[in-house]
Amino acid sequence: MDQQPPAEQERSAAADGSLTCYRHPGRETGIRCTRCERPICTDCMIEASVGFHCPECVREGSGTGHHRVANRPRTLAGGSVAADPRLVTKILLGINLAVFVAVLIAKQSGYPLLDDLLLFGRAYSGDPSGDPSGGLEGVAEGQWYRLVTSMFLHQEVWHIAFNMLGLWWLGGPLEAALGRGRYLALYLLSGLAGSALTYWIADPAQGSLGASGAVFGLLGATAVLMRRMNYDMRPVIALLVVNLIFTFNPWGAIAWQAHVGGLVAGALMAIAMVHAPREHRNLVQYGACALVLVVVVLAVVLRTAALT
Repeated sequence: MDQQPPAEQERSAAADGSLTCYRHPGRETGIRCTRCERPICTDCMIEASVGFHCPECVREGSGTGHHRVANRPRTLAGGSVAADPRLVTKILLGINLAVFVAVLIAKQSGYPLLDDLLLFGRAYSGDPSGDPSGGLEGVAEGQWYRLVTSMFLHQEVWHIAFNMLGLWWLGGPLEAALGRGRYLALYLLSGLAGSALTYWIADPAQGSLGASGAVFGLLGATAVLMRRMNYDMRPVIALLVVNLIFTFNPWGAIAWQAHVGGLVAGALMAIAMVHAPREHRNLVQYGACALVLVVVVLAVVLRTAALT
């Protein structure tokens, strides 16, 4: 078991003296339960009227009606604490893997399912010559669903492997900190922002696929969350730098537009989610998400007008 009894809370310290979560000894943290003062990580912290409580203190204080209302478990961003803090992440992983397998099966059967789902249709197998719009089926022809379906496409095994590892490592802690609804909104809107920026800037004859825009949104949100929790920023900064180096590599094989669009959108929405004042939390959080969606729609409408 990974839990420690209250009497052993002072053992929750790393060799260098830094605090580690009393339930997850390998995770450093700067947050303590305001009741028992045990160190807690983002997966264990439950927002209270003042500060954060650990799961044990919340359970102990939920015996009466008064305490049950006052100590209703909430995440850092105000969402409900779920029994499985990775459920949405698991579902997103499953969707990505299912689409990848479906595309492979369709390809073996001779059906170009990939071209039906990616952002610019037939970018891989079509002949774009002789048509002012590029001779391509796609968003410009009213197929707006491609903004979403392209978020779940991957071409190579290494591509989906890296993206799914990123989704698992970044998504779980974010889902626990934000709550399921806010986390899902951040993932989908980051992916849409990446698709919209690609549609706005990229050549219609280039293929664009993959969950990279959404995953970069999670990366930007992780940086914001770690800053909010006063964690050591060096690991996430290093990860961001490495990913940006790959994004802007001299070979130009990566759709950098999706990465940048997702990163910026994810960071902005995360700022609104974890820094919103409690009394206006929903207004600020939903307003930030709505603003990102409006920008996405506006970009797509203006680009479509320019192409048609």
